[in-house]
Amino acid sequence: MKKKQALPRLGFLGTGWIGRHRMEAIVKSGEAEVAAIADPCPENARDAGTLAPEAPIVESLEELLELDLDGVVIATPSAGHCYQSLRALDRGLAVFCQKPLGRNAEEARLVVGAARAVNRLLGVDFSYRYTDAIQKMHQLVSSGELGQVYAADLVFHNAYGPDKDWFYDPELSGGGCLMDLGSHLVDLALWFFGYPQVRSVSSSIFAGGERLKVGSGKVEDYAVVSLVLEDGHAVRVACSWNVSAGRDAVIESSFYGTHGGVSFKNVQGSFYDFVAERFRGTSSETIAAPPDEWGGRCAVAWARQLRLGGNGFDPQAEQLVRVAEVLDAAYGR
Repeated sequence: MKKKQALPRLGFLGTGWIGRHRMEAIVKSGEAEVAAIADPCPENARDAGTLAPEAPIVESLEELLELDLDGVVIATPSAGHCYQSLRALDRGLAVFCQKPLGRNAEEARLVVGAARAVNRLLGVDFSYRYTDAIQKMHQLVSSGELGQVYAADLVFHNAYGPDKDWFYDPELSGGGCLMDLGSHLVDLALWFFGYPQVRSVSSSIFAGGERLKVGSGKVEDYAVVSLVLEDGHAVRVACSWNVSAGRDAVIESSFYGTHGGVSFKNVQGSFYDFVAERFRGTSSETIAAPPDEWGGRCAVAWARQLRLGGNGFDPQAEQLVRVAEVLDAAYGR
């Protein structure tokens, strides 16, 4: 009788809403075992503990690293992502981190370089890639059915702002809405175009209706970024916090080719429900619609890769640096 393969043992660092949601998705998937939980907030840790009653609860990353683990899932404030990822990789653990991987390209480069050096799996939670709508759009673009895709418009306007103070401190967050929301859009754009070289980046960035000044100690609440890719293809990204959007959120990604287009849109301001449409001239066809439980799929895919023996460095992690470099260029740093 074949011996059942042991599941990867994961430690969870940070169990606020996102960390707990990703833990729940991994538990439901059966792809890995929750082996330990670490959170300085006892209430968060207790709530997460209900998902894995056998998992020990500790207070810090260092305590987590003393346990017998295969990987760590990091869902902490952005300022800690680089250091925490480096510490886990140094211990030979695979890492799945919330975005951004670093507050700038230098931090992202450090983590990706460390993962490559120790030959460990590194993933970042660019979760919108895993919506059914985006997956179907990407398949159409990759198949060539839309002809030469040459332009894209991506938007993420959030009528609210983050509810944690650290988001508004550039030293802790690395940036405002562009780092928080725009990073998803830049990732999607580069992924759809096959991660080409970026010829130029220009941006207009605002805080409270005025152009953001470098060194002001503020973060942006509105940003528009234009990219010109190596073949001259054009990408426009716009994002905001606390904008008068007329609804909770406006989330859209549209790609236009010589033989048609595709578009991803949220439904009636929802943060979670999306449709995808294919365009042919003036006609449209719905290719994806709710319901779609997509939020934890990126984390589950990483855990599955780990379970199937893919603990080694995945070269696709190099793309994380490309996203960070575009953001740095948009910020002018």
